[in-house]
Parts: sequence; C-alpha cells; structure tokens
Amino acid sequence: MKANEIRQMTDEELGRGLRENKREALHLRLQAQTGQLTNSARIRLVRRDIARMLTEQTVRQQKATVATGTNP
Repeated sequence: MKANEIRQMTDEELGRGLRENKREALHLRLQAQTGQLTNSARIRLVRRDIARMLTEQTVRQQKATVATGTNP
C-alpha cells in the first residue's frame, strides 16, 4: 500500500486497516513457524504497511494536538 493511499484514508479506515494488517502479520508469523509459509516476502510488506499506518496515525494525532493548542 502506498503512503498516498494511506493519507487518503479516514481515521476509521486507517484503524480498520491497521487491525487487519496486524492480524495478517500474526498469521504469517504462525505460518512461518509451522513451515506453511509460501511467500516469505509478504511478511516484510505487511510490516512496512503497518509502519506506514502507524506513522500516519502519529502525524494526525500531532496535528490534532497542535490545532487544539494542548501539549501532551
């Protein structure tokens, strides 16, 4: 998933996508441990998507904090 696609997501879609990717990462790790994983590169792609989504969430939280004028 591209960063531009993630930026265009709503907060709800971003949260849902993050949960789905974390679930997929878990399943991929389990498949790797049991020797059933067919595409090991998928683990890396999912981890990167999770990182992109977490980064976007952090950026949005920081923008909201600045907009409200509060310090965490």
